[in-house]
Amino acid sequence: MWWPSTVIGAGAGFAVASIPGALLGALLGQAMDRRLRLQSWADCRERLSGRPPLRDDELLFVLLGRLAKSDGRVAPGHIQQARQEMARLALAEPARLRAIAAFNRGKAGKDRFSHHLQRIKQQPHAAEGTLRACWRMVWADGRAGVNERDLVLAWGQQLGLSRREAQALSLEYEPRKTGVEGSTLTYAGALRLLGVAADTEADQVKQAYRRLLSRHHPDKLVGNGASEAQVRQATETTRELHQAYALVRKRRGL
Repeated sequence: MWWPSTVIGAGAGFAVASIPGALLGALLGQAMDRRLRLQSWADCRERLSGRPPLRDDELLFVLLGRLAKSDGRVAPGHIQQARQEMARLALAEPARLRAIAAFNRGKAGKDRFSHHLQRIKQQPHAAEGTLRACWRMVWADGRAGVNERDLVLAWGQQLGLSRREAQALSLEYEPRKTGVEGSTLTYAGALRLLGVAADTEADQVKQAYRRLLSRHHPDKLVGNGASEAQVRQATETTRELHQAYALVRKRRGL
């Protein structure tokens, strides 16, 4: 990796004292890069712009802030979702305050993320987790605006996912539409869906739920040539399994 200060230091050192100067300049430049956390020319431009460097642990909340503001107004649901993401990550107070500041920074919309996303791309689990959090923010107010969708799909591609793969993740968080107000799965229907009986032991119910969830989860289809319709159907089945298991647990007091 060619870090900015390292390259500048090597060039300046070479101009002054040939190869020995280049080596010394590169060492001094590398020390400066590490101290200032400059890993790319984009980091250097960011620092020269006057904005503080964006830490990797702040990136997620800057992205979430950008999404919340992308359609013009930050809704109460967006604020609540940001709090839920902080709780999900079990952030301590100092980290929580940094996350709040990062969320507000994201709302300003002045940061570029390409070089930060490229770093996360090298960590597949972190990349997918980041995108999932973004979709949760998109759907936090019950709707997905065009600007929000375009941003997440673009970020997904920079994280190494195809548009279809990124879109498939959205389906897990899209609010479920019901045809009749108040229509819900019955307890008997939940038992049938899980393939268990009313007197099945709690552990066996849990095992049945997990087995069906593993079989039908849409993540198994993404990247394996499945059509969007198949991914959507798998997502709907997964939602029904979640609802059925939640209903059984509530009914039995588990």
